[in-house]
Order: sequence, then structure tokens, then C-alpha cells
Amino acid sequence: MIEIRIHGRGGQGVVTAAELLASAAFHDGKVAQAFPSFGSERTGAPVTAFCRIGTSQIRSREPVAHPNVLLIQDSTLLYQEHVFRGLSEQGIVLMNSIRKVEELGLRDWMVQHPEVEVYSFPASDFAEKHLGRSIANVAMVAGFASITGALTKSSVEYAIKEKFSGQMSESNIQVANDAFDYLSSHKVGV
Repeated sequence: MIEIRIHGRGGQGVVTAAELLASAAFHDGKVAQAFPSFGSERTGAPVTAFCRIGTSQIRSREPVAHPNVLLIQDSTLLYQEHVFRGLSEQGIVLMNSIRKVEELGLRDWMVQHPEVEVYSFPASDFAEKHLGRSIANVAMVAGFASITGALTKSSVEYAIKEKFSGQMSESNIQVANDAFDYLSSHKVGV
């Protein structure tokens, strides 16, 4: 089972990202669950959402304390939240940032966790290009699919079509395609 924790801020589509992951997993014939954890529930406040993806029944219902994958939609949370708490020693971190991993002030943490794969990519830029706003959630879901191979590109597209309609759906599919292709070709990890 893959356990995913998503960190972002209110208004950035963190909960939608978890729902898209679960929907894509269902489309790929897997089982999944997605749920949020709110604090002050206001725009800009830290928000965490969780997703589990597996091949057999998922009995656990509590928040993901020991994720295999972290999706960080807002890199400013690296310095304000304990986003790395509980991460598997062989985990994957995918961050929305135009800055390279080396520029994010994580060098000491990465030396202490040499098995963790850390990637950064400009998810917000893809959304800005196609949606006119920098909501990184769809790009992060596509990035997860590209890096892990746990979801197919077509299942992510299916989840987007299920969640959004009309031009919003088409624009988000373009965001997802850009993110998927970028990470497939760049593999910008450490």
C-alpha cells in the first residue's frame, strides 16, 4: 500500500488533489481512500490531506503518520510545518517550486536521509499557463503518477474529467500532461 500525505494551504486544492489520486487509483482497478485534515479552515492556512492506494481492502482510517510519499504544494511550508515527520526512509518527496532542490535549504536534511528521493518542479507554472491561476494540485497528481508509476497517465486524465467539466477539464488535462511529461523527461531529483 502507498500512503501519501499532501501539504499545502487553504485554497490551493489540497483536498481535491487527494480526491483525484483516489479517483485515478479506482480507475486503474485499485482501492483507495482520500480524506483531509483541517486546522483553521481559512484561505492560506496550512491544510493536510491524505490518500492511501492499494490492491486490497484498506482498513486503516486514521491520518497518514508514516507516508511513503509527500506532495508539498507550497514550499514555504518547509520552514513552518513539520512536513517531513514520519516519512519513510525510502520515501519520495515531490515539491512545487521553481527552485532546485539544492536551493531550498534542505542540504542537511538530505544528508541525514540519503535514501529519500526528493524532486522539485514548477507545478504552479503549468497551472498558471493553462488555467490563468497557480493552483498546483493537478500538476502534483500528475507528477506523482510520473515519478512513482503507481497511476497511469490515462487514469489521471479520467479523474480530471470526472471532477471537472468543459474547458476547466480540458485545461486541467493540459496541466497534467505538461507536469507528467516534464517529470518524465527531467527526473529532477537529487
